This record gives sequence, C-alpha cells and structure tokens, in this order.
Amino acid sequence: MAEQKKWKEQEERGAGQGRSGWVPEGGETGHAWRGRMNKKTARGSKHESLDGLDPRSGTSTRGSPLSANREPANDLRPWFARLVAARIETDDDHKIVCGMCNDLAYQRIVQRGRWTALSKDGDGVYKDEALLFGPHSRYMPLTCTGPVVAIGVGLRPGALARLTAHSMPDMVDRIVRGDPLGLVETNMAEEYPASGTPQDWNVRMEERLRALIKRLDPEPPDPVSTAFEHAAFMDPNIAPGDVAEEQGISLRQLERIVKRDFGMSPKKVLRRARALDLAAQLCGVADENEEQELLLRYFDQSHLIREFQAFFANTPAAFRSTPHPLMTITLETRQARRLEELKRIAPGEKRPWEAQ
Repeated sequence: MAEQKKWKEQEERGAGQGRSGWVPEGGETGHAWRGRMNKKTARGSKHESLDGLDPRSGTSTRGSPLSANREPANDLRPWFARLVAARIETDDDHKIVCGMCNDLAYQRIVQRGRWTALSKDGDGVYKDEALLFGPHSRYMPLTCTGPVVAIGVGLRPGALARLTAHSMPDMVDRIVRGDPLGLVETNMAEEYPASGTPQDWNVRMEERLRALIKRLDPEPPDPVSTAFEHAAFMDPNIAPGDVAEEQGISLRQLERIVKRDFGMSPKKVLRRARALDLAAQLCGVADENEEQELLLRYFDQSHLIREFQAFFANTPAAFRSTPHPLMTITLETRQARRLEELKRIAPGEKRPWEAQ
C-alpha cells in the first residue's frame, strides 16, 4: 500500500520515478527486459508482414518504411516543425492496417491508395485530398489500401490558431477535410506529381508555406509553448510547476497556455511524450543509447505497461511484436525532430536507425 501511495503521489506530480534507479521486474536491465519482450521478433529482423511493401522514401534497419522528413527553411521554422513526404509502392489491393499518434497538428495531402481512419468524429474514408489532422490523445486506427503517397507539414504548438480558423483543443483526435494552409495552389496531381520524389514534394510544400506566411504575416507562437515542447523532449518527467517557474509564470498560466496551444493539459502532454519515446524505441526508430533512460522514466514495470496501454491500447510486448509501418513513419519523424532540437544530431545527419 505504501508503494502504491508513493506511485500515486509521483504520478499526480507528473514526475514519474525516472531518477530512482528502477530496473524492470526481477532486476533485469533494459536490454534484458527488451529481449524477453521480443522473443518472437529478433532485433534488426524484418517482420514478415512488411513483405509486399517497397519503401521509396527511406528504410529503417528493421526494414520498416520511413519518410523523407526534415526541418523547414529558417524563415518558416517559427511556425512549422517538420516537412514530411512518404512513398511506399505496393499492390493495389494490399491493405496496411496500422494507426498513428502525433504530438502535433499536421496538414497532409494523401494521394493514391484508399485511406480510412477512426477519429473522434467516427469512421472516415479519404482519397486524393488535403486533410488537417489534429494532435492525438491516443492511438488512432488507420489503414491504407494500395500504394502510399502522403505529404504533410507539422505545425509547432501555437501555430495552428495563428494560421487558420481552427483551435488545438477542438482539433484533438479529429480529421477535417480541407486545405487551410494552401498547400495546393490549383491542381494537386500536377503540383505533387506521382513521378516526383519525396524531396521534390517537400520543396514544393515549402514554397506554398512561404506564400502563406507572406500573405498572413502572423505572430510567432507563444515562447512559453516553445519552451514547454523543448522540456517535453528533454525530460518528460519534469513537473509542470518547474517549467512555469523557469518561464516566470504561475502554474495556472502555464496550464492555460499549454491547453490552448497543445490541446490538452501539461501532464497529459508529458505523459504522451514518454509513451511516444518508448513506442519509437519499440519500433526501432530511437537512439539505442537512450534505451535505459526511457525505461527509467517509469516507476515500475506495471506503471510502464499501464501508461503505454493508455495511449496505445496494447502492451509494450504486443506492440513490439506487431509491425506498424505507418505508425513507425510518424514516430521516426518525431524522433528525428527531437534529436535535432536537442542538438544530439545535426540536421541532415544520418540517424541511428536508418538503413545504409
């Protein structure tokens, strides 16, 4: 009972127990525990169900498709976090059953393939159109039948309301049809041709975003939100009150700003950051040197499992034993951005999980 009370107190503070020296049940190290979780899928091996997919925008060491993703040009960075373009060739009747969980709002162009998603508004079917995705409070089921072409841009926290008529709290777990950022000028197929490369699509998208910023001349996002995002990347076990103190504001002010710009409470944002980092590790698109640190963010093994299930409706072991090609793309995009913003890798540098 004393341990449960201690866990509850730490959970309520949003601090986890990342500095306690905890190792998973039985005294295992992170490496040993991961090996036990992964009896069926050898590390670095390729899942059989990834057969039939021909990635054209990058591949991980495990054989999972990746995207061509990078930070925008300097003049766009105050509002936009990432440019992403993914292309996967496959048979027209090949169905990828997967999902996504993003920490940012994204506008995407989906071409080729027939997409389905279960959002807050129910089941949706999408094909050859522009879509605005809100951030996620949990895993959103997603499928694509046929070849994948997905092009998109992630907006920094606070940028959505500066650039569109949408608010982050209203967009959480939702998909809205439309092109509020003006990524398509007149003709989607001509401006983002299937014969082009993902790198070409990112350049074209950058041009359209620059036109938007020139037309709107918006204010940049609140620096408090930028600082909170950095804190979530650096140490998602940090107490929100500590961030508020660093920014010279009250906790109530921080909670109001984060709710406005992230769409959810500071504690939920930090919990999600921990879960996304762990999911990236399980999918093989994280820095292996951080593996032990990611596990030590949780009080104990049962805490880790409960928290992971809250966001992914699955245990870590089950999640790792099942391929998630579309989810891996979104996790890898976030990890690349995270490591660059923490200056652990340079923009354009080869990432630890990329295949040769």
